[in-house]
Amino acid sequence: MNNKINLIGLTREELAGLLVQNGFEKYRAGQIWQWMYVKGATDFAQMTSIAKPQQQRLSELFTLARPHIAKDLVSFDKTRKWLLEFPDKNRVETVFIPEEDRGALCVSSQVGCTLSCSFCHTGTMKLVRNLTAGEIIAQTLVARDGLGEWGKARDSGLFTNIVMMGMGEPLYNYDQVSRALTIIMDGEGIAISKRRITLSTSGVVPMIKRCGEELGVNLAISLHAVRDELRDELVPLNKKYPIAELLQACRDYPAASNARRITFEYVMLKGVNDSDADAHELCRLLKGIHAKVNLIPWNPWPGAKYETSSNNRIHAFAKIVNDAGYSSPVRATRGQDILAACGQLKSDSERKKGEKVWLGQTPP
Repeated sequence: MNNKINLIGLTREELAGLLVQNGFEKYRAGQIWQWMYVKGATDFAQMTSIAKPQQQRLSELFTLARPHIAKDLVSFDKTRKWLLEFPDKNRVETVFIPEEDRGALCVSSQVGCTLSCSFCHTGTMKLVRNLTAGEIIAQTLVARDGLGEWGKARDSGLFTNIVMMGMGEPLYNYDQVSRALTIIMDGEGIAISKRRITLSTSGVVPMIKRCGEELGVNLAISLHAVRDELRDELVPLNKKYPIAELLQACRDYPAASNARRITFEYVMLKGVNDSDADAHELCRLLKGIHAKVNLIPWNPWPGAKYETSSNNRIHAFAKIVNDAGYSSPVRATRGQDILAACGQLKSDSERKKGEKVWLGQTPP
């Protein structure tokens, strides 16, 4: 049995305390932090600023182990998806979405999900457990490993942004998500600015204000409906925190401003939520909120009961929202061929027998 402590996910203070407790000088914490989060070390033997006897001692006590990569696939559009397996055999999916001058990593916060959103593939899974801060951070390390990002100047690589939009509801695992993002934002480590991090929630109203006050990251709301009776079906959490309460929490969000608008995600479902009347009501609801609307063509998955709105319907909806003064880009579907698109993530271990799962190609 491996009883080594994984140092990934410890705060600076915890790392220093643990090292001192085991006979190391306190300043070693800064060295190890840099090796882990700036240079991407996966083994203490790589830490050349530390003497070999101490490297050996560190390796006897601690580990820097990443999760096992069970699948590593690339879409025809260069979207990349990793299926990561932790020591307890639970798995999550992490997706990198490249753009011309930047790229976002879609990070999971839970194994499975409790929300059961009817249009979302992840919502068909049961919640298995929360991820630890170390497991959340490890997803970013695996991505940097795979993309060859270590050693590049800040903001010069492909991986520039993080979106907490993977499997799970981040605000139902807030303590670990907060710890992970604080470490990720540390300027002496991974150093991704809060302005480049977006946390997406289905509307856990009591936690929204705390998130804004403590983390100050960008906020995205999975809205998807403008009437409570429909949102109750699409996003069952709405029964607990209805639209009016959710939107008031958005108005009160501490980090919102003209420069940092709240993003409202709206998946386009044919004949369900895509009418002109829905668009006009959406504009009315958002009045007074510094907002933009991401219109998301629904991404199909096996067994779902919905259809995607037509291209003409989506753009007619977008025009109404745009004309009301809200930016409403239509999100390009990315990674659909490897089930990596919005709403398609589902741990491979949970897929039903016979489902079409992996259509992409393994990267070279």
